[in-house]
Amino acid sequence: MGKEQHRNLMAHRKHGMMGVHRVKRGWVWNQFFVLEEYMGSDPQYVGKLHSDLDKGDSMVKYTLSGEGVGSIFTIEPAVDVFTGRPLEPESEFIIKVQDINDNEPKFLEGPYSASVPEMSPIGTCVTQITATDADDPTYGNSARIVYSILHGQPYFSVDPKTGVIRVALPNMDREVKEMYQVAIQAKDMGGQLGGLAGTTTINITLRDVNDNPPRFSKSIFHLRVLESSPVGSSVGRVKAHDLDSGKNAEVEYSIVAGDGSSMFDIYSNKNTQEGTVILKKVEYGFL
Repeated sequence: MGKEQHRNLMAHRKHGMMGVHRVKRGWVWNQFFVLEEYMGSDPQYVGKLHSDLDKGDSMVKYTLSGEGVGSIFTIEPAVDVFTGRPLEPESEFIIKVQDINDNEPKFLEGPYSASVPEMSPIGTCVTQITATDADDPTYGNSARIVYSILHGQPYFSVDPKTGVIRVALPNMDREVKEMYQVAIQAKDMGGQLGGLAGTTTINITLRDVNDNPPRFSKSIFHLRVLESSPVGSSVGRVKAHDLDSGKNAEVEYSIVAGDGSSMFDIYSNKNTQEGTVILKKVEYGFL
């Protein structure tokens, strides 16, 4: 374009700015989006900027500034191409990177350990586990996690939304089985086909409750003591076994019947779990 044409263009713009029908200035654009991790060789189209002062006569040049300009984002040919002066005030816009489902849920603290009392009723809470997903939770279902149990049924269950582990079988007896290994899966996309998944394990121990009485190996023990034995002599030992553990398995012995003359006493040994019967007093002619 020659200088004369340019002067006419500038005069036309000046007239338009001062006339009654003033040209309304403003940017025309919408929010832009671009998919993350684009791997193509050709430039990816993001969107189009347009000023209402651009009449399509190649007299307006668009420029970009800000993060990623030149290295990530470029603009194809608003300044006047002759004067270099801006025709519009700067306008700020956002290019939002749209998330794709490229991150699987992860359990950051696994494997886990938990315990629950034996014989707990169905529905008793054991523990809660949580997986995290690095995808955008505000866009689609890429970060919507659903929990499921892969191994550990029918003993335990998991809430698909909260990750709470609960007892699913009644009368679970520690004396029958004490340890359980449960495998949990967290799957994104709301658990739908094509979602990514992560797994973890939970080692669950049944804690003992005092639900077993001590039992003797036989119903009658035959013990003998010499008539000449002094007081305090050991008459013999008895032993009962308790299937519980810890404090619940400690046996305390006492004589409850059959010793009307109170001639005998019994002491409990916590180390051997035995009861030692001793001679408490002597009545000659009685034995």
